[in-house]
Amino acid sequence: MAKQYEPVDLSRLRTYSIRQRAHKFDVQKQAGLPQRGVSFRQWFDALPPQLGVNAVRALARAILEARRAERPVVFALGAHVVKVGCSPVICDLIRRGIVTAVAMNGATAIHDVEVATVGQTSEEVADTIRDGSFGMVTETPAFFAEALGAAHVGETGLGAALGRHLDRQDVPNADQSVLAAAHRAGIPATVHVAIGTDTIHVHHAVAKSDLLQRSEVDFRLICSVVADLAPDSPGAAAGVWCNVGSAVILPEVFLKAVAVARNLGSDLDEMTTANLDMIRHYRPRENVIGRPVKKGHGHQITGHHEIMLPLLRQALVDLE
Repeated sequence: MAKQYEPVDLSRLRTYSIRQRAHKFDVQKQAGLPQRGVSFRQWFDALPPQLGVNAVRALARAILEARRAERPVVFALGAHVVKVGCSPVICDLIRRGIVTAVAMNGATAIHDVEVATVGQTSEEVADTIRDGSFGMVTETPAFFAEALGAAHVGETGLGAALGRHLDRQDVPNADQSVLAAAHRAGIPATVHVAIGTDTIHVHHAVAKSDLLQRSEVDFRLICSVVADLAPDSPGAAAGVWCNVGSAVILPEVFLKAVAVARNLGSDLDEMTTANLDMIRHYRPRENVIGRPVKKGHGHQITGHHEIMLPLLRQALVDLE
């Protein structure tokens, strides 16, 4: 026989005062209303101390503390950063000595080179893939092949080869190039390629070059940079790794670099990491702000690069 139920008598519920309850929100933690013409600092201070704002503030503090302690600040860049016009932001942070190393995937390097050499980049793939013209421009693979051919034999990585060649060729938009800015500042710039993922790989001049060997040098170089994220003494500030717009390749590179650094004795427990992107992807969440760091040391900042990067830069400039 089925069990019979009676409706619950809600008058029997035990209640208590709202003043006894713990709360996650307080009226004191709301947005201010800056007036027209205020400074950036006044506007920034008026942001509500909640969620993403707290993450941006924590990241800015960590970056500035890292630089005061002479620890590295690394920006790992996906291609979208260049394609939405944020290269000047990264270049400026390099020139200010705030960003001390950059890592990028092959696509980022391609767009960076094209912006530097011709001032334009990013074709409409849906159109060019249909007639076989996708990726078939002449100049970009030729530049890569020339840069590799002109590089010193041995321990010169791909990023250094490209940055040096951009500088020596006196290209028209070198001041907009992250690779050129890194070369001129004398900081590491590493390019991590996955063969078959970039348009230049289909071109004979690049296919027969030492592209892979140069990228392997860059991997070993970024391992050295990651090892240096460790504080130089107990209680001192550690370095910062920011993954900006790479969903797969650079989070994987970072995880392996962390493994190498820790295997060789580097204490990375105090480093800070952040992921800045429009979408929360699995690998950045796990490989950048999850697995490698202690709880509270990884920051997720979700938003458009063309908004978040200028915002972060201004916070760094005004709080420095």
